[in-house]
Amino acid sequence: MRRLVIGLLVLAGLLVTADFGAAALAESAVSRQMREQLALPDDPSVRINGFPFLTQALAGRYSSIDIDAERITVGDLREVQINARLDDVAAPLPMLLGSGPKSLLVTRAEGSVRIGANDVERLVPGLTGTRIETVDADALAQAVEEGGDASLADIDPDRAARFVGTYTLLGQELEVAVIAVLELTDGQAEIAPRDVRLADGTPLPIPSSAQRAILGRFSVPIDTGSLPLQVTPRTFLAREGMLEISGTASDLVLGAPTPA
Repeated sequence: MRRLVIGLLVLAGLLVTADFGAAALAESAVSRQMREQLALPDDPSVRINGFPFLTQALAGRYSSIDIDAERITVGDLREVQINARLDDVAAPLPMLLGSGPKSLLVTRAEGSVRIGANDVERLVPGLTGTRIETVDADALAQAVEEGGDASLADIDPDRAARFVGTYTLLGQELEVAVIAVLELTDGQAEIAPRDVRLADGTPLPIPSSAQRAILGRFSVPIDTGSLPLQVTPRTFLAREGMLEISGTASDLVLGAPTPA
């Protein structure tokens, strides 16, 4: 009996090892496919969820796959991050592990695209040393007290952000803070500036026409149609020092088209 128990334990260990090994191979195949499709400089991180893996692999369907990638180029943006969860993915194991073209059929995907301060600088000429900050209702009320338009107090803090950085105007460097609304209309995202002042909260020592010029530079549309994974945006907010556009997609085909 003791030998039988030991044998069963050894067999179970071998099966678990084989399961994790097969999952690692499949994850590597998906990673290489995503790198090629998104033209990434590095293989993204891929995790196939669910255990045992081999049960899913034999069926050719996977409950969910997590993908994390960095340094994606999208238009003028060069350092976009993407985090995605692919649900109900169809991909036969021989195709995944084979040498030919690979295709993943995804029933539903949830993803977020994150844009950092460096990319914001690429969108706003003359801006350097940028920080992206969240704002709350108190900060908006304070901006009104410091001379901002009364409408600032009516902004939803969850849809607002403060951009702080050094802006060069007519050869003069000014550390400015711009409060903007992060608008999402019909699937299109835009940074809509509402207020500009010095970073310490005092008014800018320049004419109002020059202030409007600065605000105009911060009025930036973001082409969500070119974002990876065909995500339809649902939210646009500031989080952890970055701009984050999140959304969903359905019935995706990632990789080479499946044969007719």
